[in-house]
Amino acid sequence: MGARTTARECAVMILFGLETEPVAPDDAVRAFFADMASDVGILSDEDARAYTLELVRGVRADVDALDERLRTASQHWRLERMSRIDRNVLRLGAYELTRGIPRAIAIDEAIELGKRFGTEESGRFVNGVLERIAKDLGSE
Repeated sequence: MGARTTARECAVMILFGLETEPVAPDDAVRAFFADMASDVGILSDEDARAYTLELVRGVRADVDALDERLRTASQHWRLERMSRIDRNVLRLGAYELTRGIPRAIAIDEAIELGKRFGTEESGRFVNGVLERIAKDLGSE
């Protein structure tokens, strides 16, 4: 598994936890790699750690704008009704789309995260919402 894929997995787990125990992103990432990463079988290198930190910082800093994009794109779904996993996978995918990560990469990686950590329907749901956001952004 590549460093960025590993970083995305770590970021989703950290963002999930930050919804119930809000701490500074840097502290959350540091604690995750010190206490949990090896317990969940994640072996990371410095590139994965650095990108995890970038993602967690970025999503937390832009969470209000990202949530507004999600509200607009997820017709008939209130943000509060989404599962915590789906909501954080979508935030991460939307963040990457707004940062110029190619559409195919950002969406495919988010779909895989949804399938891995979410429900049977998560992959399709994530795909639909992120495709709408990508279209609104004019991403290719």
